[in-house]
Amino acid sequence: MKEVTVLIADDQRLVREGIASLLSIQEGIKVIGVAENGQEAIQLALELSPDVILMDVRMPVLDGIAATEQVRSQLQNCHVLMLTTFDDEEYIIKAMRAGAEGYLLKDIPAGDLAQAVRLAQAGIYPFSPAVAGKLAEKAGQEMGSGQVKPSPAIAADLTEREIEVLRWLAKGATNREIAEQLCVSEGTVKNHVSNILGRLGLRDRVQAALYAHDHGII
Repeated sequence: MKEVTVLIADDQRLVREGIASLLSIQEGIKVIGVAENGQEAIQLALELSPDVILMDVRMPVLDGIAATEQVRSQLQNCHVLMLTTFDDEEYIIKAMRAGAEGYLLKDIPAGDLAQAVRLAQAGIYPFSPAVAGKLAEKAGQEMGSGQVKPSPAIAADLTEREIEVLRWLAKGATNREIAEQLCVSEGTVKNHVSNILGRLGLRDRVQAALYAHDHGII
């Protein structure tokens, strides 16, 4: 298994050093640097080329969202996961727009954080259950009240089942979770996801989630 290199950006020294210590003892993960603000995170990312950056949202000098946008524009193979105490929908959407590929809360167990890092390196983007649940709750409220309906253009491009898959995908659900909700196989869900990305011209699941949010699917 390829060792995943990690950079940690957090303005609280105790937090970043604690995360670094916890991850350093996890199999297949190597912490190669820590940063105390977004600007330092960018500089270290360019110097060290980490596989994954764990980025706090609120930091001095330059916040994590602005730093994420700059890192992703210059290091396209570097995966950024937000690791924060803030689960506000505004932060989540802004982070995803900036290029973050996952959004985790700091109460996550060390083993789960390590797994999230490995998943990010493998192209699977993790969200804390509370974050996914908040997006799902908002979607349910809006869809139930009739405030939001998929645009006609989306309905023309995707089947009803694909729109349903896209909605679950936008809530942060994995292929397995979507399969369980829709009572189909994971392979079927994977095919639906591929069709969705291809028809809408999207790169990955994160872009699909943003697309769903912008077009009234969530």
